Amino acid sequence: MNIIPCLWFDSEAEEAARYYTSIIRNSKITDISHYSDSGTEIHGQKAGSVLMVSFELDGRPFSALNGGPVFKFTEAVSFQIMCDTQEELDEYWDKLGEGGDPECQQCGWLKDKYGLSWQLVPSIVPELLRDPVTEKTSRVMAAIMGMKKIDIATLKRAWEG
Repeated sequence: MNIIPCLWFDSEAEEAARYYTSIIRNSKITDISHYSDSGTEIHGQKAGSVLMVSFELDGRPFSALNGGPVFKFTEAVSFQIMCDTQEELDEYWDKLGEGGDPECQQCGWLKDKYGLSWQLVPSIVPELLRDPVTEKTSRVMAAIMGMKKIDIATLKRAWEG
């Protein structure tokens, strides 16, 4: 079974897919389909305009739909990128955050220019928070809560006390 997230856009599906595949490694557009003359009275889209874009982000399948302005993204759904280094995290933060909403940046979360939420998480975080609540995990959690973009060195210092 293959579960594929489908992202609803007004009319920016192809633009967004090209944007995401240019940022995330091992990514590509795999297919683009277009609206036909059929159903224009229902979907309201011009024949020949982009309907769906199939793409992969780091080898995982996604689709993007141009469905009109009916639905918007919310923070209730986000995509996590686990980052092994600060350089990797910084690169994704800068690229995905460009043109996004700076008010929606907290604890490693950001909202991109299309309104989609991302969590940029250092891969060390699950390990640092795995133990039951201790002074160490409390310090790490307090450090995370005080950050916008996560800083790995600060998390390690918090863990060490």
